[in-house]
Amino acid sequence: MDFTKQYIDGAWVPSASQTYIDVENPATKTVFAKVPAGNAADVDAAAKAAAKAFPAWEATPPKTRVELMQKMLSYFQSIEDDVVQAVVSELGAPVTFARANHVRYQYERIESYMDLTLRAPFVEYLPKSTVYRRPLGVIGCITPWNYPLGQIVQKVIPAILAGCTVVFKPSQHTPLTAYYLADAFDHAGFPKGVFNLVAGRGSEIGNALCDHPLINMISFTGSTEAGSGVAQRALAGLKRISMELGGKSPCVLLKQDNYESGIRSCFNSLFLNAGQTCTALSRLLIPRSDKGKIETLIKQILPEYIVGDPTKAETKIGPLSSQHQYDTVKGYIQKGIDGGARILAGGLPDAPDAGYYVRPTIFADVTNDMAIAQEEIFGPVLCVIPYDTVEEAVKIANDTPYGLNAAVWGPKTLALDVGRRILAGNVYINDGPRDVEAPFGGFKESGIGREGGLDGILEFTEPQALFDHGN
Repeated sequence: MDFTKQYIDGAWVPSASQTYIDVENPATKTVFAKVPAGNAADVDAAAKAAAKAFPAWEATPPKTRVELMQKMLSYFQSIEDDVVQAVVSELGAPVTFARANHVRYQYERIESYMDLTLRAPFVEYLPKSTVYRRPLGVIGCITPWNYPLGQIVQKVIPAILAGCTVVFKPSQHTPLTAYYLADAFDHAGFPKGVFNLVAGRGSEIGNALCDHPLINMISFTGSTEAGSGVAQRALAGLKRISMELGGKSPCVLLKQDNYESGIRSCFNSLFLNAGQTCTALSRLLIPRSDKGKIETLIKQILPEYIVGDPTKAETKIGPLSSQHQYDTVKGYIQKGIDGGARILAGGLPDAPDAGYYVRPTIFADVTNDMAIAQEEIFGPVLCVIPYDTVEEAVKIANDTPYGLNAAVWGPKTLALDVGRRILAGNVYINDGPRDVEAPFGGFKESGIGREGGLDGILEFTEPQALFDHGN
């Protein structure tokens, strides 16, 4: 696979910049690939190709769009081993988790979008009108490094199925997985210009996408701070925006006899991608009356989460993605210590000589006003916060700027009641599974708009009502 070119207008072409960005393996700290450091000229070429392709693609029946997407998926599945290796090498994700969650779970998402496209109300007949949901046009998709395939799937797939064309910028830190997806689009025979990939640095390519007059919408996933800047720049040109941003998600353990399942669920959410998950359950709210019992269980379960070489099947936690992430997470662990939280497990990491590894760190006796309880750490750091009443638990759960994800474990009727009172876009009740047909997105500073399910397809459309007496 040649990672040194851009994919524009149905062809692999050299970047106008003629410069490159190194890709580092965070487990070994070695540079093993390079991608173009694209520029505004690359974005311009891609946007023009996408705009040229849009009228014909908009007119393509949804059934035909789905058939082409199925060809893409079939080819993509045939190169699974290469994709898994890319995720392990560029992100440091443990190979077992990479295959199951970073790759195979995305097949399910793609298949769901294809099924929903055939059922989507692109034309809806009302009593006195007909509503047409028309594709918005050219979509600029900007994705982060932490889920290098999953974040792409949530944007690029529904946008194209809705009839839009795409200019896509992967993260400069984990761009290789995106190249394999581009290769699959190429093999599937999509019309030229429907899918375009422009690799480069976040600020340069992101700014060019936001500024380009032929791009109609920006779909962004990343930090709340970065998202705010992207949104302001895009709105200067009155572009539509969709923002999936940060989180500080609570896992509420209600009073019960057995806390083990809730603790394991919290650990899986937080630790399996080394804490680098926007929906990670990073605050564990526990009944103060059972504090000792729960802390004992935490210490008993934690050793199952083995930190180490991501290429080994038994590893559950790999390295953080970069020196920057390592420094950030280490800084937050120090803030927790300085702020008076008690270390229940883990602590300050060793020097990252052999990779950016950080042991799972669990703080007890955390109060919700501490920096580690309010700010998104994006590492394997858990804050355990005791509460006295259910009312207090709900108040603590909602007392952050974010509202992306949450979980409640306990007697089902009470858990459902508590879940409905938490201000989060997604709330898991006990062992309720993720539903790919459900909308995904957040309240408050966790974002604008929704991905996933039918909402995630219609996000890329504009309703047009024709008042024609209806039917």
